[in-house]
Amino acid sequence: MEPTAPIPPVQSRKNNLKTAIYIIATLVLFVFALDLMVSSLQHIGKSAAETIIQATSNPFTALFIGLLITAMIQSSSTTTAMVVALVASNSITIQSAIPIIMGANVGTTITSTIVSLGFINRKKEFRRAAAAGTYDGIFNILIVVILFPLEYYYGFLSDLSQWVATYLFHPGATATSNAFSQKWYMFGPIVKGLVDLIPNGFLLAALSFVLLFTSILVFRKLISGLLLASSPERFSRFFFKNAWKSFFWGTVTTAAIRSSTITISVVVPIVAQRIVTLRKAAPFILGANMGTTITAFIAAFFNANTAGAVSIAIAHFLFNLIGVLIFYPIPILRKVPLELASRLGKLTTKYRLTVFVYILMIFFFIPFSLIYLNKDSVEVVEATYERNVVAERAISTYTIATKFQTWNKTGQMLVYNNPDDEPSLIFPMYRKNNILFLNNEMYMFNAPGFCWDGESNNRKYRMCIEQVIPSREFRAISFDSVYVYSQKFYNDPDSAYANIYISKFYPLILRREHHVRGTLTETEEITGFAKK
Repeated sequence: MEPTAPIPPVQSRKNNLKTAIYIIATLVLFVFALDLMVSSLQHIGKSAAETIIQATSNPFTALFIGLLITAMIQSSSTTTAMVVALVASNSITIQSAIPIIMGANVGTTITSTIVSLGFINRKKEFRRAAAAGTYDGIFNILIVVILFPLEYYYGFLSDLSQWVATYLFHPGATATSNAFSQKWYMFGPIVKGLVDLIPNGFLLAALSFVLLFTSILVFRKLISGLLLASSPERFSRFFFKNAWKSFFWGTVTTAAIRSSTITISVVVPIVAQRIVTLRKAAPFILGANMGTTITAFIAAFFNANTAGAVSIAIAHFLFNLIGVLIFYPIPILRKVPLELASRLGKLTTKYRLTVFVYILMIFFFIPFSLIYLNKDSVEVVEATYERNVVAERAISTYTIATKFQTWNKTGQMLVYNNPDDEPSLIFPMYRKNNILFLNNEMYMFNAPGFCWDGESNNRKYRMCIEQVIPSREFRAISFDSVYVYSQKFYNDPDSAYANIYISKFYPLILRREHHVRGTLTETEEITGFAKK
């Protein structure tokens, strides 16, 4: 057989140029798809927005959503980009998004586990392949076991990531708009044209998802071809020389491909065939976990005007970084995921179905069980209000959908001026002991006469508790333990003030009265209330 003729230098340069053009084109497609997704999510309407909120309100459900979606599409990059888009479009809060990111980190490991099944007919190789294929999953599960309770009870990751993000942004209430703007203005006319042409938010979201997923798949294929990842021996000699080099190349390679699925899946046959040991391959896998966070940062960069988008990218990075810092520098802890993966691999020598049981338990049975056991951990209420501008005799209505988590009393409010449109305002709320925070305003449940200073919309005010009413009706709706507050602004203490009514048991303003020089000028009062 005659040897293949070498590719001429000119042809090689043409091929490299063509590949470079393809890479740039897929990156542009990724940015466009992300822009379109954010815009489409802002046009999905009230019912869809509430569906998303209720689906992600329970962190166990959100964890399973991230796990299941990633396992189905086998791309954590797509999932994280979608999550950034959801946060950027104000469809979910960062607190609801973090469990999805955690789930995506676990869900992406199903591919390497499935790859290990290719060696099921070869006993010894299957043992090593099973250990390598499940190592990343076990590692990410251990991180979830440590960090999920900290986030669940104390908001550890969300608070830490938002604290880091505050160096660049000042998070607060975020007004939504039909025309989403970001750095890449060249896409603005195209996106606006598509929104006008296809007013259905669901179709736009589906189209943007297909484009996003396609861009990542094509980008992956192009870069992995350049890296010659198909040669295991060459791959091994270059990437696994020492632990730090292995970690570095795991990070860089995965960041370039934007897929830990490919890089880790390549490691499985290398370990199975004893080209490299799992112990030497482990740093590369940990580096791959770090490299996969680049997608969230890319997506956040193109939505850098949104503090939440940056915060969730930082949270994704911190999740993986903290895991590496916990399990790698300390020799005793470093052995934990290695030992668990090795034992699972050894178990396959006796029971070939071990890996199948692992997949069923981790990706289906346990998540469904946790969702069922925590199905009542979130409360969602909807309230309708009537606004009356007395002087103009103008009466209008609006709706507020509130969801809050019963264990830590945190949540968010969505304000709808039109029930059929997208929310006009989304802001956070949380309760800590006897203090309720609604957006930037603080309300304390103390004895009458207690006062404190606050600031809202750059206006400083003095808030005092006037009285506590055991029970009061608002438009035939009865609420218990109603606190009445007076709010006076320092720049206009005598002429303008407000009276505010809030129930101690619900994070809702029941009535707000605006007075100017002793005359009632405007009222906002609850007219409908329902739990969902």
